[in-house]
Amino acid sequence: MIPLRDRNPSGAFPVVTLTLILVNTFVFLYEVQLGPALGNFLNRYALVPAEVTGSLQYGAVSLSDTVAPFFTSMFLHGGWLHLIMNMWFLWIFGDNVEDALGAFRYILFYLICGLGAAFTHFLLQPASPMPVLGASGAIAGVLGAYAVLFPGARVITLIPVFFFLQVVELPALVVLGLWFVLQIMSGFFEVMAPMRGGTAWWAHIGGFVTGLFLILLFRPRKVSI
Repeated sequence: MIPLRDRNPSGAFPVVTLTLILVNTFVFLYEVQLGPALGNFLNRYALVPAEVTGSLQYGAVSLSDTVAPFFTSMFLHGGWLHLIMNMWFLWIFGDNVEDALGAFRYILFYLICGLGAAFTHFLLQPASPMPVLGASGAIAGVLGAYAVLFPGARVITLIPVFFFLQVVELPALVVLGLWFVLQIMSGFFEVMAPMRGGTAWWAHIGGFVTGLFLILLFRPRKVSI
């Protein structure tokens, strides 16, 4: 199920959302041109839970190696499809949340959701040596906020039905609710049958839940469904 667009125009041009998309894109283009040095770059700036755990155990906590990866990891991506899907979701749902919160609170909200996602993954897999990267957790928080603020907004959605593709219009609460259920199912499946690498499903779940609760604390200046 892939959302194509929503019928919920925002009241202002989404400057912050567009800026986030551009920043993520430019960082990924930088990754691409690194060539063989990309591995070292990702190990440095992505979140590697095992390294953070080791630094905490041995008291070697530093801002650059222990704290910074929780922030920098949310601006990295592992491939073109990873980047495009994340930015597509952010473009569809981010403008309305930005309009509701205002630029400053929206940036703060986005970053906190990203941190919530990263910490969720770290707490559940503290010994994992795999680098975690991507804006998915922060964007999941935006989806959670959208579900709370605009549950009745209509979302044009592409749904595969066997060998056919069907375009339907569904309430945002249905689209985002089904997306969240899929993350939970995938997360529990990963726990039962762990695989090396793959998708950080629990980061998505942590980001979404963070967004659900955080949007209740941030007082939207205006909401129009």
